[in-house]
Amino acid sequence: MQKWIMSGLFFAACAFAVILMFTLPGKEQVAEQNNPTLPVVQLDTAKAEATVKANCITCHGDQLQGGIGPSLQNEGSGNDAEGIFSIVTKGRGQMPSFKDKLAPEEIANVAMWLSEKK
Repeated sequence: MQKWIMSGLFFAACAFAVILMFTLPGKEQVAEQNNPTLPVVQLDTAKAEATVKANCITCHGDQLQGGIGPSLQNEGSGNDAEGIFSIVTKGRGQMPSFKDKLAPEEIANVAMWLSEKK
């Protein structure tokens, strides 16, 4: 009886290991999540402003003066476009990640727009 139980547990462990091998992210995926790369986009100020109004003013204020979140009026003096893209994509502190809400191109456009605010 113990042989059947042990062989069943061994089979279940092997099946679980195979499932994990195919579902866990690889090194490349983990590296991409930790260091998202800024896609190449042409800055569209009107779209960036519309995206900010739809997603950012609740926390950062309608003039980006700050509120729940910090002021973004001079964000470009402290961060470049890649740094801003990484923050918006991954989130930081109380700021949530927007990678599931906005397309990478939208985030890149906003990051480029904010990086010019110095």
